[in-house]
Amino acid sequence: MIIDSRYITLKEIINSNEIEISNDKNFINHINETHNFLINEIKDGKPIYGITTGYGASGKNYVSYEDSKILQTNLFRFHGCGVGKKLSYKVCKYAVIMRTISLSKARSGVSIELLKFLEMLINKDIIPVIPSQGSVGASGDLTPLSYIASVVAGEREVYYKGEIKDVMEVYKELNITPYTFKPKEALAIMNGTTIMSAIALASIEEFETILNSMESFVAGMFEVLLGDDTPVADFVHLSKPFSGQIESAKNIKRKIEGSKLTHGRDDRYDKFFADNELNIQDNYSMRCAPQVLGVIRDNLQISKNWVEQEINSVNDNPLIDGENKKIYTSGNFYGGYVAHAMDTLKICAGNLADLLDKEFALLVDHKFNRGLGENLKLSSKPYFHGFKAMQITLSSLSADVMKNTTAASIFSRPTESLNQDKVSMGTTAANDFSKMIPDLYNMLSIAFIGMAQAIDIRGKDLVSPYLKNIYEDIRKEAKPLYEDRRMDFDIEKIYTLIEMKKFI
Repeated sequence: MIIDSRYITLKEIINSNEIEISNDKNFINHINETHNFLINEIKDGKPIYGITTGYGASGKNYVSYEDSKILQTNLFRFHGCGVGKKLSYKVCKYAVIMRTISLSKARSGVSIELLKFLEMLINKDIIPVIPSQGSVGASGDLTPLSYIASVVAGEREVYYKGEIKDVMEVYKELNITPYTFKPKEALAIMNGTTIMSAIALASIEEFETILNSMESFVAGMFEVLLGDDTPVADFVHLSKPFSGQIESAKNIKRKIEGSKLTHGRDDRYDKFFADNELNIQDNYSMRCAPQVLGVIRDNLQISKNWVEQEINSVNDNPLIDGENKKIYTSGNFYGGYVAHAMDTLKICAGNLADLLDKEFALLVDHKFNRGLGENLKLSSKPYFHGFKAMQITLSSLSADVMKNTTAASIFSRPTESLNQDKVSMGTTAANDFSKMIPDLYNMLSIAFIGMAQAIDIRGKDLVSPYLKNIYEDIRKEAKPLYEDRRMDFDIEKIYTLIEMKKFI
């Protein structure tokens, strides 16, 4: 992936194994022009925040040009207090790429040499190990981003060849000399929204898989519960033309094509007097599934757009305009857009979990599942319990997801002598959302195992080709439940299939 001042998409970042800082002369000249202007301003004795002054409330303290390099070193060292679970290798790699993208817009005042060093880290797969907690989302992700700055300077730990190693051990092995920061460069790395954005992107990737898989489960529910396919008819959704709703309905409709179990509108009318068990309408969790999932689809797209825009922004402080010879002290490090995107997706995750819980309850309850029996039992023996406990686990997971939907962005905490008096909490929101992903995977795993059991009861030759393929994949990993046995290993195996996008 070539990095210059251009707009870079989320898809490019996801697919990038290596990066290349552009060799275009205009791009390099723009980087050098901005950097040289900043250095000349410093040498002229101008007080510039965070470069020749202290940080935050210490911004009134002047620092000489000679001491400005020490200031940069101290910045990443005193922020070395991150705690909590380590972010994954993927998230940390995304973070380095994203920071490089932002600094390459030529408004941060960094040198081309720093950009080349970051390029080297990615291409040699030397990835800083970053803790997940310690940021309030403004003044940027200071503490977690200090772990990138430290690695650049030859301190702390990295992911390398599948292990966590001291960075200097790796540098010595590869004959790499640590980078010496020029004025403002450590601040430019640290003062941004990159960690929240990296967590957001990794979580959005997985949530999109979950949403697509959820639509497959809903389609299967239409089949095994002998559902009416009227709720996914084009006419219905063109009458309320939200793009996400239309897309979800089309996805479900496509996936049930060829089913011998679903019924149309006319069938319900014709059988109304002859079959009292067949209600003229299905439950809301079935009938309104496209409306529920459509809102999630639209919010997911909005969130992706915001995260992509954030990644392409210049979000450190101060901003340097080398062309017009101006310096702007500002607040682009405030992660409000990512915070609100993540808080919104937390609510979406809660609604998806709630819908799945409701639908699974229909599937296992003999009062509503239209002949599938109590707890999907394949045996009538009185000591056999079927999916009774599986439903309990699924419901407990739904509660775990839903209880964490409170917006993190409203919990702004004043810090740093009240200088940082209004902060975004964007990283907290992103971490909250990421914690929901495993619960949703596990819920879907249980649900799909139950779906396969229902197909065994109905007969696999009656389901749509799409659902039959899913059934066959499940049955390669999880056998039918003929008697009570442990199911946790089955859940783990199906979890892996969902992660691999087998059910989308």
